[in-house]
Amino acid sequence: MGIFDGINTSSSALTAQRLRMDVTSSNIANADSTRGRLVDGEWEPYRRKMVTMSPKQSGFSSFLNQAKAQGETSPVGQGVQVDRLIEDQTPFRQVYQPDHPEADEDGFVEMPNVDPLKEMVNMMSSTRSYEANITSMNATKNMMLKALEIGRSQ
Repeated sequence: MGIFDGINTSSSALTAQRLRMDVTSSNIANADSTRGRLVDGEWEPYRRKMVTMSPKQSGFSSFLNQAKAQGETSPVGQGVQVDRLIEDQTPFRQVYQPDHPEADEDGFVEMPNVDPLKEMVNMMSSTRSYEANITSMNATKNMMLKALEIGRSQ
């Protein structure tokens, strides 16, 4: 285990959670955007995006195998990585607004598949994860500083 492993792990999580917050805020900002992208000459509403993450190492079995092979030295995680941004494929909402410029002949408008309540829950979750990783990083930094003070006290 290296001296900076804890900080590196926390920093990878901070980067991933920051991207998750950015994507969530983009979803909230586009919750009413009826013109998200042009598909076959027709405008399609904004489609909700989501972030998928995974550990940089393959999982528990890899840790278990490493621990068996290394004996006394314990394996350390490598942090988290963003796999990809995916678009939510749930259908668009149909809202009756006959005066809207995007309304069809029946008066319905296709609205984005963004649920602001769900997005706020995602934002709170990513914010709490971000704060927890900051706390972890600060604890690691404080332990390093205390270790330096041990040698200085004499």
